[in-house]
Amino acid sequence: MAISFPRAIMYGSIALFSAIAAAALIKKNAAQVPVAFNESASPLKSADGFPHADRMNDLFHSEKSKLPFVERVTYSPSVPWLKGRPAWIADYAAHYATASHFIARSLKGPSNYLSMAVTEGDTFNVLTKDRPLEFYLAVDTSRCMMAVYCYDADAKKRYLLKSYRVGLGRRDLDSPSGCLTPLGRFQLGKNAAVYKPGAMGQYNDQKVELIQIFGTRWIPFGETISGTASPKGYGIQGAPFVRDKGKILEQDELIGKYASEGSICLSREDLEELFAVITSRPAYVEVVTDINHAQLPGIEE
Repeated sequence: MAISFPRAIMYGSIALFSAIAAAALIKKNAAQVPVAFNESASPLKSADGFPHADRMNDLFHSEKSKLPFVERVTYSPSVPWLKGRPAWIADYAAHYATASHFIARSLKGPSNYLSMAVTEGDTFNVLTKDRPLEFYLAVDTSRCMMAVYCYDADAKKRYLLKSYRVGLGRRDLDSPSGCLTPLGRFQLGKNAAVYKPGAMGQYNDQKVELIQIFGTRWIPFGETISGTASPKGYGIQGAPFVRDKGKILEQDELIGKYASEGSICLSREDLEELFAVITSRPAYVEVVTDINHAQLPGIEE
């Protein structure tokens, strides 16, 4: 059937406006689609150029330590600095400002941080008493790496102890760090915690098994030293665990990736080692986009 000229114009106009509206809708929807990041995205830079070391064994080894701020002592229940009762490992830890986990590893070896069993005559390492030691952690968000230093304020020297791969917050274009982990320098808080399988607690108003959220250790951020981010809710933690067919498994595949809510994540082995070393003295973490931007104290040895 033939279409009259006026009707053809009307149909053509409807088709034209429909096409314009459809194109506008497609453009609008395309503009609203967020840029998607893989939550387990790999680091933006390789670890090349990042300082590497592993001197942790020098802290715990039974031989004379090569580090000048470590000394070896012999256990005795009778000591001049404690009157009225025998001294135990917790007393040595308090006297030398050295974590009991540190002493336990020195006594029992790697991965043994909780045993307090000791016999008279046993020897172990401690941090030198009354030496003004501080720990500085420098986190590079572009490499997912963290360097751990011990700073001797008397000697004005710093010692690189170890470099760790870490997991960081999910990628976020609106954050100066490029992820949910905030830039800045923070003093680490004193309310560090140890979690064991089965230990329950509150998280986001729900009762949860804490090891499935924080791993086996939690070191909270305390005061903000520089930067604008609030420290609340951030910390250093382990990779979370999951229960599967009666087993509890560490999700260590998240280490070296951008996957957390903003906290710095280490593998269980690395976190328990770090916890044993830094929790008895003042400790700071500085989060930067490149390790070369970190403001570290003293001269490196």
